Amino acid sequence: MQTEKKPLNFWGIVGDATLLIVGVFLAAIGLKGFLVPNHFFDGGVTGVSLLLHELYHWNLGLTIVVLNLPLWIVSYYTVGRKFAVMMSISILIFSLCLQFIPNFNITTDKLLISVFGGAFLGIGVGLVMRVGGALDGIEVLALGTLKRTSFSISEIILGINILIFAIAALVFGPETALYSILTYFTATRCIDYVVEGFQAFAGVTIISSKSEELKHHLVNGLGRAITVYKGERGYLPGNFETRHDCDIVFTIITRLEMRKLKNLVREVDPQAFIYASSIREASGGVLTRKSAH
Repeated sequence: MQTEKKPLNFWGIVGDATLLIVGVFLAAIGLKGFLVPNHFFDGGVTGVSLLLHELYHWNLGLTIVVLNLPLWIVSYYTVGRKFAVMMSISILIFSLCLQFIPNFNITTDKLLISVFGGAFLGIGVGLVMRVGGALDGIEVLALGTLKRTSFSISEIILGINILIFAIAALVFGPETALYSILTYFTATRCIDYVVEGFQAFAGVTIISSKSEELKHHLVNGLGRAITVYKGERGYLPGNFETRHDCDIVFTIITRLEMRKLKNLVREVDPQAFIYASSIREASGGVLTRKSAH
């Protein structure tokens, strides 16, 4: 029995292709207009490529392709075929842009170079990641190393980047390395905002003696769904035997709503305990509903 193939979403493909091209172009502008003319660096495979370009005058676009090639092979077996295809397309277009866009120095101010060079690069990489591609295979390398060590992916990436910036400090001076670290920080923050959105989610746990009133305000006032756990309050130092049954309220909000939620809780119960944690990804429920501010 043959299963029907889902029809391709033409406009979805056009939208993804547009985002990919715009992202690659912005990343190329970040390198060609800011970092390369001023001998600044970034982290990851791009940072290694920039180092090799400065030290040995290797072609930057070709170096990025060659260094990412083994990581592309690893991604095919560890992440999946679709990601590997998107990664290869992204890097090839990126290499072509770097090949044909000449160096043009937008500014010589080192702070502006770090901030805006990192911003252009980060926004570009983030847009490519949103459509399932990648311009830098360092996370694939970290994922492969993770299986053989006890370090986390973040720790592995940090270690690799420390090595890159240490070499930059030894060869080009500590000032260049420090500005390059600022570039990397700016780029990573921009990637986070583009990939996760400005309305990144936070999970909030609230423990209060006035949970019934809080539940009403959270659902009907803030417009958020809630989950209620049955628990006990009390167990205080010096008064361990005192305890009370309570409802533990959990909800997911956007970071833009955090201040509003805290004010709401404080108005109902100034003694309420609030605990918030970042959530990398959330979907379903009423999360997609437009929140009223």
